[in-house]
Amino acid sequence: MESKYSTWYHPYKPAKQYNKKVAYFSMEFGIDQALNIYSGGLGFLAGSHMRSAFELKQNVIGIGMLWKFGYYDQARNHDDTLRVEFNEKHFDFLEDTGIEVEVKLHQNPHVKVRAYVLKPEIFGTVPIYLLSTDVEGNDFLSRTITNHLYDANEVTRVSQSIVLGIGGSKVIEKLGGADVYHLNEGHALPAFYYLRDQGVSKEQMVFTTHTPEKAGNEERDAMHLNNCGFFGRHLNYEELNKESVNGSNINYTVSALRLAKRANAVSKLHAKVAQDMWKDFEGISEIIPITNSQNQTYWHDSSIKKAWETKNSATYKRGKKALKKKLFEEVNYQTGKEFDPNVLTFVWARRFAGYKRADLLLHDFERFMRLINNADYPVQIIWAGKPYPYDYYAIDVFNKLVDVSKHHANLAVLTGYELELSRALKNGSDVWLNTPRITREASGTSGMTAAMNGSVNVTINDGWIPEFEENGKNSFVLPELDHNLPVWDQDRIDAENLYKIIEEEVIPMYYETPKQWQEVVFKAMDDVIPAFTSARMADEYYKKLFD
Repeated sequence: MESKYSTWYHPYKPAKQYNKKVAYFSMEFGIDQALNIYSGGLGFLAGSHMRSAFELKQNVIGIGMLWKFGYYDQARNHDDTLRVEFNEKHFDFLEDTGIEVEVKLHQNPHVKVRAYVLKPEIFGTVPIYLLSTDVEGNDFLSRTITNHLYDANEVTRVSQSIVLGIGGSKVIEKLGGADVYHLNEGHALPAFYYLRDQGVSKEQMVFTTHTPEKAGNEERDAMHLNNCGFFGRHLNYEELNKESVNGSNINYTVSALRLAKRANAVSKLHAKVAQDMWKDFEGISEIIPITNSQNQTYWHDSSIKKAWETKNSATYKRGKKALKKKLFEEVNYQTGKEFDPNVLTFVWARRFAGYKRADLLLHDFERFMRLINNADYPVQIIWAGKPYPYDYYAIDVFNKLVDVSKHHANLAVLTGYELELSRALKNGSDVWLNTPRITREASGTSGMTAAMNGSVNVTINDGWIPEFEENGKNSFVLPELDHNLPVWDQDRIDAENLYKIIEEEVIPMYYETPKQWQEVVFKAMDDVIPAFTSARMADEYYKKLFD
């Protein structure tokens, strides 16, 4: 079948300042609820970037993976605890490009990779090419490589990187090549090795690092990767040794930093943390800050936006109440509980991971009970988020919250934390809780879209927050502590400060001085727009990373 997509294309003439052809590799894209092939923040960020690239008429395309079963579907067991389901996805709006390339995986030199395109007119993004190995002619194991995002099998994970990196690079070659190759995280690292061998210069390769978490900076045995076909060709001992760190390993982030002309971290604070993390490795590129952001067009509710633009408190309150009622319909549907739109509503919602501390509010359980049972100042609390399906500690935290919430009419844990539920929670909450251990959240963009919709951040001063916060004026920020303290001391101190801020500042302001609360809401919107919109971010990438 001859491809209809044999050239690089856009439905517009790229703007002059964005004329460089940029290929953006990402393991996940969170574009729309209908295309659920993402796990969390990395995908949300990539989706917003592709939307803003389209709105700004940038010469960008996305390269990703077409996950047959997505990440996973979050369901409940008979006792309401988390159940992981893998259901096949169908996306009739994607188009088979006819582009098919081959990659070498292990001892199989002819694994076929097919490219499907998400066209710009579907969701308002630049073209995104999604790769699948579920192709006729591939053996069974090869066809399963693109089944599960972040597959738990290590060999499959390595194969996924090869398909995205090398397969994606070969698809771009079929489209006429790019001026800049941008890796959104290290998952597609094989692209840089392959491109280097094809004569692509270091000046054309750039990299974004997203996390200070060890698990997010993959490191694997160099010889094993070599045998898998990770480098596009078989490296000899001297070549392999040159690429290795920490004995005999390849660290994806270190290698990407060495191969790239320039790299960026995802907030100003993260840039400092990243520079310190990797300073002892020779030959790494400069790491500059370009703070993550989100797409205003997609995330900013129209009724909230109108009220903010006119600074009309009455319009805002009507709009917010309607959005709370809509969210509470979902609460009722999932849990049978009837939440009150007149009650101060807290939401903690993001990927469940141990360091994010979803259960920090429960640290002093007696104090937590007093907080949720105060009849004079009632509160409602909602938790939502997906743990990694094999992170049993995070799943245990999720299930603990489910168990506690069962016994209280004003507590709820929701499943199905994807784009639509995320939108509903940001629109329908009054307070957005952000409680990671300090220095461990590289950016954390959920608070940006929460602020766009009038949900006030109560947060650790980490990630993007230091660039935004004015404590008590646009957010409420916990005092910083020494991140070198034992984690149990950090948790105890942060919990104490969290209770104090909620009890002495947040609740009294919401109920006793609603005019002041409204000022905080509108100032947060003033300060988050446009500084933390992905239009600003996409523009900065061209000016600071791609130049």
